[in-house]
This record gives sequence, C-alpha cells and structure tokens, in this order.
Amino acid sequence: MEGPAQNDLNKMTHEEGDPLKSTTPQISVSEFSCHCCYDILVNPTTLNCGHSFCRHCLALWWASSKKTECPECREKWEGFPKVNILLRDAIEKLFPDAIRMRFEDIQQNNDIIQSLAAFHKYGSDQAPLATNTGRVNAQRGGGFFSGVLTALTGVAVVLLVYHWSSRESEHDLLVHKAVAKWTAEEVVLWLEQLGPWASLYRDRFLSERVNGRLLLTLTEEEFSRAPYNIENSSHRRAILLELERVKALGVKPPQNLWEYKAVNPGRSLFLLYALKSSPRLGLLYLYLFDYTDTFLPFIHTICPLQEDNSGEDIITKLLDLREPTWKQWREFLVKYSFLPYQLIAEFAWDWLEVHYWTSRFLIVNAMLLSVLELFSFWRIWSRSELKTVPQRMWSHFWKVSTQGLFVAMFWPLIPQFVCNCLFYWALYFNPIINIDLVVKEVRRLETQVL
Repeated sequence: MEGPAQNDLNKMTHEEGDPLKSTTPQISVSEFSCHCCYDILVNPTTLNCGHSFCRHCLALWWASSKKTECPECREKWEGFPKVNILLRDAIEKLFPDAIRMRFEDIQQNNDIIQSLAAFHKYGSDQAPLATNTGRVNAQRGGGFFSGVLTALTGVAVVLLVYHWSSRESEHDLLVHKAVAKWTAEEVVLWLEQLGPWASLYRDRFLSERVNGRLLLTLTEEEFSRAPYNIENSSHRRAILLELERVKALGVKPPQNLWEYKAVNPGRSLFLLYALKSSPRLGLLYLYLFDYTDTFLPFIHTICPLQEDNSGEDIITKLLDLREPTWKQWREFLVKYSFLPYQLIAEFAWDWLEVHYWTSRFLIVNAMLLSVLELFSFWRIWSRSELKTVPQRMWSHFWKVSTQGLFVAMFWPLIPQFVCNCLFYWALYFNPIINIDLVVKEVRRLETQVL
C-alpha cells in the first residue's frame, strides 16, 4: 500500500514543481494541420501573409494554378517561400511517428515529387533575378556604394552639362580641322603627340613657323638637313609615316581615346558597351569590320613581338603595323577564349602614359568584370546546368544583336548630350556598380557555404 501511495505523492509533487506541464493542455495533431491537405504539416512553409502549408501542397497548388499567391487568402507572396525551420523542428519532435508515415506516403507519390522538383527549379531561377534587380540592403553592403554612386552621378551630370554647353574641346581638335589650315602651333601640337622624343624638334619647327601647307611639302631629305636636322632615322621614319596618313585623310588621324570618340561617337559608345557586356563579340566585331584602324593596333599592343623596341612609346610603335604572326594569334586566341577582359586591361595598361586616370578605371573595371564572369560560370557549374550553356550563349548573342540593331536604327535621333552621358557613365561609373555587384556575389556565396 505504501508503494502506490508514495508514487502518487511523488507524481503530485513533480507536477506542482512543473507548472507548465500541469497547466498546459495536451497538444493534438489537428493544431498543426495543413489547410490544403488537412493532415499534419510536413516541411511547413510560411508565406508573407502568415499562413503555413506543407511544402509539397504549396508546390502542387503552384503547379496547377501557376499563381504566386496564398491558397487560402489569395495574397501574393514576395520572393520565394522558405521552409519554417522552427515550426518544422517542433512538429518533428512532437509527432515523429506521424511525420515518418507522411514522408513515406510522399516519397511514393510521383506527382508530388515532380511538382516539388518544378517548384524548386522555379525558386532557383528566381534567385539570380532577385540579385539583378539590385535591391538595396544595408546588411549586404549595398548602401555605401549606392550613396557614392548617387553623389558621383550628380557630379557627372553637372560636368556633362557644362561640357555640352561649352562644346569647345571636341570641335577644336585637329581631327576636325583640315591640315592645310593648321597654324604653326597646331603643327607643333601634332608633332608632340607622336611621342616624348618629338619634343626635341619642337623649337626647330616653331622657329621656321611650319604651318599645315608647308608641312605637306616637306620630304625626308629636307627633314634630315638644316634647319630641322632630324638625324635619327627612326624619328624621321615615324614623322613621315604619320605625315602620309595625314595627307591621305586630310586631317589628323585619331591617336587617343578622346580623338577617337570625336571622330567616331557612335562606334566608340557601341564598343564601350559591347566590350563590357560581350567582350568576345565586341572583339569579333573589330576583327570583321574595323581590322586595320582598331583591331590591328589592339592585337599588336596586347600581344607584341619580342623584337619590338620596348623603349618606344605606344603611339610610335603603332605607326607602322604588320600582319600578326602565328605566335601572336595563338596568344590572342587563348586569352580571347578564357580571359577576354584581361585583353582590355593589358591594352589600357599600355596607354597609362596617355590616359593616366582613364586607363586605371578601365583596368579596375576589367578585373571586376572578370570576377563577375567567374561567378556566373561557378553558378552554372554548381547547379549542374552546363548543358544549358549553348542555349544561354545563343540567347545572349540574339539579345546583344537585337540591341545593337535597335540602337543603330535610332542613332540619328539620339541627342549628342545623351550619348555623352551614356559614354562617361559606362567609362567611369561602371566600376563602382561592379564593385557593389562583386560584394553582393561574395556575400551570397558565403551564405550558401554556411
């Protein structure tokens, strides 16, 4: 008799010491039921509205209705629904037997398995879209760069308005002025742009007051004699080669970025955006349609011959170009296939003396774009989507071609001020945008690893 009485007393004492157990009613399975299947929740997924459903029930609803809304209240959900981990763990601890039986039933249902697979594929496709929309989130580091970008945008608009209103610099360039109308000072300016070595002959040309008309009549023999006394044969050859180009064009040929932009505003804007978003297609365009003037100097700059004189400046080396050798083509094709942005960075590196800050912006931007391209390949490989690469390439080619054709059709209608805004934005502000994108990609990768 003492045994049962003592057990009842211990039980009462234990219940008095645990008020939660004594006052809490017994929890039933019906309190954790899905409002779609009216059975216990399996992998409960909570929507923005607060309603929770089995994940496979939500997948079946989405597959049949193709709607991103709550099956109960019809409120649309944002993003892609996630499993409520806290609720799932609580249900699995409270009702392990019921959950195990439900899992066995689900695994035997092919319709549920196919719906879940399609639903998760839809979620994977939504992830990069959410990244590309550029949602500003201070926790992901977007706030700082967005603020800097806004400030720089304001400064750029002010500078571009001033530049457009004055409209002096581009129209005063020698690329727009006939050589026969050059003054003596403009001839000296043309001479100095051939390279640092040309400053040796500056005073001689000024003292003789060599204008454009006189420049066109000078020969190699006259350059070698007094009063010019250009004894270095390489210097004479460089001057004569450039003089032949001036005679053929009637104006000064473009020798730097700003002169090229002044002569070819449409092509410079197209190349700037093409080399950013589609470097391989951009270089292919140069090879097919601008081989002599642009592609040939480009390949000789990034893949120089070993016998090239490294002491010469970049403009002097590009005055007389030959057809690339097979060794140059081999080096170019390897970089073209795997590191296209490195080609642009190497080209900008050789122009540091001419474009000090602009070349640095291009180099940094090329590095960031290379990192973003590696992230894209990593994303494709990690999702086992290598089979989709040809389709993605064709879609990208079609998209770029359509955009290029659209811009070419409406180019005459686009104001020059708008073109200048787009040009300087792509040149100087894209690195800041790409820094923000790289930071987001790195943090997203860290989140996936964790």
